[in-house]
This record gives sequence, C-alpha cells and structure tokens, in this order.
Amino acid sequence: MTSRTSVATYVRRQQAGFTLVELITVILILGVLAAVALPRFADLQGKAREAKVKAIAGSMRAAVGLVKASAMANAVSCASATGTTVSMEGLSVALNHCYPQALGAFGSGILGAANVAAADGWTIVGGAAAVASTVTLNLSDAATPANCSIAYTSSADAVTPPTVATTVSGC
Repeated sequence: MTSRTSVATYVRRQQAGFTLVELITVILILGVLAAVALPRFADLQGKAREAKVKAIAGSMRAAVGLVKASAMANAVSCASATGTTVSMEGLSVALNHCYPQALGAFGSGILGAANVAAADGWTIVGGAAAVASTVTLNLSDAATPANCSIAYTSSADAVTPPTVATTVSGC
C-alpha cells in the first residue's frame, strides 16, 4: 500500500500547475502585445473614416461624369444654369450647366446621383440650387466632423466642371 500511495503523491506533484515565474512571463508577454496592438487598432478607426470620406468623394466624382454624359445623350442645353433635369435610375437629378446641383437634401442633386444617405453617418451643411453653390457633408462619427468632410461646389458655367474637395485632418 505504501508504494501505491507514494506513486499517487508523485503523480500529483507532477500535475501541480504552472509556476509563478511562468505565469508572470505570460502576463508580461500579453501586456507587451496589448501595448503594441491597442494604438494600431485606434489608428485603424481613423483610417477607416478617412477611407469612407475618400470613397464617397470618388462616388460623387463618378456621378458628375455620369450625369454629364446622360445630359449630353439627352441633348440637354448646358447653357442653362438651372431648371433642367435628367433621369437616372428613376431619380430626377436637378442640373446646373449639365452637372448635378449642390442641393442640401439627400436624394436630390449630387447627393441623389451619388446615392449618399443620412443612414451612412453623414450630415449636410449648406446647399442651394444656385450657380457655384456648395454643399458640405460632414462625417458625424468623426473626432472633428467639420474636419472629416466633403465639399461639392457646383459648376460656375458650362465649361467649368464642379469640384469635389475632401478634408480628412479630423477623421
């Protein structure tokens, strides 16, 4: 009996668990990994917002080209500043010299043509049906929404295309 008891005691001592040095080593390794990974993760959120601004700006630039091509294909007079429209996928896009107007409402003008929605986190500043007017989109979940934005300025005349400018310093 004594030999069985000593074998059982020996087996229990072998399965005692981790030593204190091993546990501290694992905790230190996890701490170093967390210290390195956390700043990179925080930076990724800003980069993602910046990419979102640039993607929507690209969508707006593409919409400008599509609306202009549609207007020219439908023989719309580009000399008129306002009052004309083209239909794109069932949406009537208001024109300013054959380019989308800078209207301050989702679903109309450049925002409708580019399919920009409030549900995607955008807020509108400005916008009008006037020549060379500007509509600005701010990304509402950015650190500084005014510095994480897109500004669309409608064309001033028939030969000058609209401009799309991005600001990503506060994303």
